[in-house]
Amino acid sequence: MNFQPAPIQGLWEITTTPRFDARGSLTRLYCADEFEEITPGLRFVQVNHSVTAQRGTVRGMHFQRAPALEAKLIRCLRGSVFDVIVDVRENSPTFGRWHSVELTEANQCQVLIPPGCAHGFQSLADNSQLLYQHSAAYAPFCEDGLAFDDPRVDIRWPSPITEVSERDRGFKRIGHGFEGVRA
Repeated sequence: MNFQPAPIQGLWEITTTPRFDARGSLTRLYCADEFEEITPGLRFVQVNHSVTAQRGTVRGMHFQRAPALEAKLIRCLRGSVFDVIVDVRENSPTFGRWHSVELTEANQCQVLIPPGCAHGFQSLADNSQLLYQHSAAYAPFCEDGLAFDDPRVDIRWPSPITEVSERDRGFKRIGHGFEGVRA
């Protein structure tokens, strides 16, 4: 695995290398010893799989507040997505900044998102599938989000938006009732 720091504090882009033989391939997606070097004490407790049916759909920008702050390791299993991370940690030097990574089934890339960052994506292909590993279990009382179309953040989605859930449309904007994460 190759770990590259991204422009948001604590965010990592990780490239994996499959091993091929006559049977097919094998790719290591996670190794506790290797991750320990960049995120001491990281432990995943939940794994989720999402399928986004329609190209252009935006999901996000989701995060959990304390006491259920979570790191996420995300990889695309099928299709492709424009994956976006926004730093919503109040005291972070990168607060309000966003970074994107294209995750595809072919590029062997995944992202490790630190606690206190919002995550979302736009599907670039029908039936795109993501695998999420979480360091904290889902806690509905800690669930929150940032408006996907917040003009202060100014995410430049690559395609026309075809679908967004009502829940995601209801998240607040920075400066309009949104409270950052106190980590």
